[in-house]
Amino acid sequence: MTKNSHGLLMLLVAILLGAGPLAAQQPVGSWTADNGNGTFTNPLFYDEFSDPDILRVGDDYYLAGTTMHAVPGLVILHSKDLVNWENISYCFDRFDFTEDRFSLKNHEEIYGQGVWAPCIRYANGQFYVYTNVNGKGLQCYTAKDIRGPWEHHNMKGNIYDLSVLFDDDGKVYAIHGYGEVKCTELEPDMSGPKEGTTRTIIPEGNGVGEGHHMYKIDGTYYLISTDYRPNGRTLCSRSKSIWGPYETRVITADETYGYHAASLTQVPRGEKYRIGQDGTKFALGPVDKDATACTNAHQGGIVQFSDGSWWALLMQDFHSIGRTVCLMPMTWEDGWPMVGLKGNLGRAPRTWFKPGTSLSAPGDAAIVSAHAPYDRSDDFNYGSRKQNLKPIWQWNHNPEEKMWAIKDGRLRLNTMPAEQLMWARNSLTQRVIGPKSTATVELFVKGMKDGDVSGLGNINVPCSWIGVVKEGKNLVLRCFEQLTNDTVDVPLTQPLTKIWLRCIGDYDNDQAQYAYSLDGNTFTTLGRMMPLSYQLISFQGSRHALFAFNKNGKNGGYAEFDNFSVEEPCADRCQNIPYGQTVRIINKATGLPAIATTHGVLYDTHTGDKSPLAQFKVVGTNGLVMLQCADGRYVKVYGDGLPGDVRFTTEKGEAEVFLWQDLLDHDFMLLSLRSHLYLGKSPTTGSPYSMDFRGSDPARRNGAVLRWEKVED
Repeated sequence: MTKNSHGLLMLLVAILLGAGPLAAQQPVGSWTADNGNGTFTNPLFYDEFSDPDILRVGDDYYLAGTTMHAVPGLVILHSKDLVNWENISYCFDRFDFTEDRFSLKNHEEIYGQGVWAPCIRYANGQFYVYTNVNGKGLQCYTAKDIRGPWEHHNMKGNIYDLSVLFDDDGKVYAIHGYGEVKCTELEPDMSGPKEGTTRTIIPEGNGVGEGHHMYKIDGTYYLISTDYRPNGRTLCSRSKSIWGPYETRVITADETYGYHAASLTQVPRGEKYRIGQDGTKFALGPVDKDATACTNAHQGGIVQFSDGSWWALLMQDFHSIGRTVCLMPMTWEDGWPMVGLKGNLGRAPRTWFKPGTSLSAPGDAAIVSAHAPYDRSDDFNYGSRKQNLKPIWQWNHNPEEKMWAIKDGRLRLNTMPAEQLMWARNSLTQRVIGPKSTATVELFVKGMKDGDVSGLGNINVPCSWIGVVKEGKNLVLRCFEQLTNDTVDVPLTQPLTKIWLRCIGDYDNDQAQYAYSLDGNTFTTLGRMMPLSYQLISFQGSRHALFAFNKNGKNGGYAEFDNFSVEEPCADRCQNIPYGQTVRIINKATGLPAIATTHGVLYDTHTGDKSPLAQFKVVGTNGLVMLQCADGRYVKVYGDGLPGDVRFTTEKGEAEVFLWQDLLDHDFMLLSLRSHLYLGKSPTTGSPYSMDFRGSDPARRNGAVLRWEKVED
């Protein structure tokens, strides 16, 4: 929100009272944070985008993120409003290192390695992207144009997970290290670190972690960092000198948006494990739904928008999706850049007003049409031009260029020896999209030879897949789950040229199931509903993979893929807020409906859930709502919103205006635009509703998360 928050609040109240609507929300087919009405809802992307670093150049914003072992690598997105993004560049098409591990050769791999935690900067008329490559040291990519071409500088040195600052005196500094934070001066030509310049600027013992982002603002150095011990927090350290001393504050903690940590993949102690080895005794770790762990908003950068407002773009764990980006408003408090809003610093709304929201015309913020950064579906109709794969696609490690092609509007993968999916070279992957999605692809099997295996898989640890196996002259449909080392086979009647394969994912609930069809219309599930995990072995969430390999240790034939499609049933959120409807509001912590008592306070009811006093009409538009009781009263918050201060008024103009926080599947929170706190009720004290909750806990049972049910006529 812009500086005159009181004026904007009054304008929004006027809108609710009938002064005029904001821009209308439009249905969308793929998840986008933009609600089309001047507000946005986190996450920015419902797919993996970890270790974000943000850069502003003029009125353009660039976001760089980790790509690990996938190529093309080092992704860069572009935005004009910090909400709608498009993929405009990768820094390289393939790793230019010759070792086998970059190409999945000879049982060598770089899962969970490759490039990670990039830093993007602009200076001296060019763009710089810094990152680490395990075993290769610090890497830098430079370009005059953000779209490339990019030049690679191998700077070597033991510097990783870094931030880079181009200081006013022309010196270039790298800030790095965990706990003990160090600063090293870099050679201006990016040939490497300057010898003898490394110094400790923050000693161990100050609770500072890693994932550094350094800024110089009005002559003061600000270092944004993330600590993971004992759980995730984001901190800021500041000093008048790059070399310190620094003082440190926590600027956000415990913001999970009601998401607990996902189950982590575990390998029993003493068990020998090698990536892609079937038969490993995997286990999915226990889930503590009440623990914040490291799932909360943490590592990322901050940026000043063109209107002067400040924003943080931090990553957060979204279950088996992996880590993705949330956009959070910031408030400067006593010289500290705090995440959140006045009255609720350290926490941030899931739904808020887009950067640049205008007081005079809030709809102006919706001028940029809502769009997703990627087009996920693909019919592969590129002609024969291999370089035109959509940017959503990435290869699992360096591909063998001679062993794939675009032919007659299909993707052709020639099979090479592999014992299992994780070792299959030339697997073409893209990130799964949440919270729910279904991916379908047509597989052509005419070119397969004995020992060939091809299909649709999930590149993860443990992995899984559904596909066709050629055994002699016979074809077998197989579903494989590495977690249980379980195989389900279905014989296929010859002749067969094409089969449809499908992955049905419910990623917010960490589960997926495979299905197949012989006619493209009727699908049959195969295998069980599989549990999914996030894991720190490959440091990635779930990924769809189009794959083909030969299990007999030789080059075989080929498989062809066509009409890959992704459907997202939750992308269109137009109906998620029950405007104009009469609903019951159930507290997720107590399971009981709220009731407008005749005594005059908002409470919950054990027996009167069918009472008209337990029914509320949602009055509003564009995310702004008021609650009207069945007897005509409106919910009003008095005083500081302590228990018992949530009462009622007969005057519509006095009603509390809430910004609806959509948590999906009928879950929501109500954020007061006056206090920036949330409506809720303690599940343990017996107190009535209050307006003093700071946000949700990871399990959504602290009393701030509500669920709505439509009251049938």
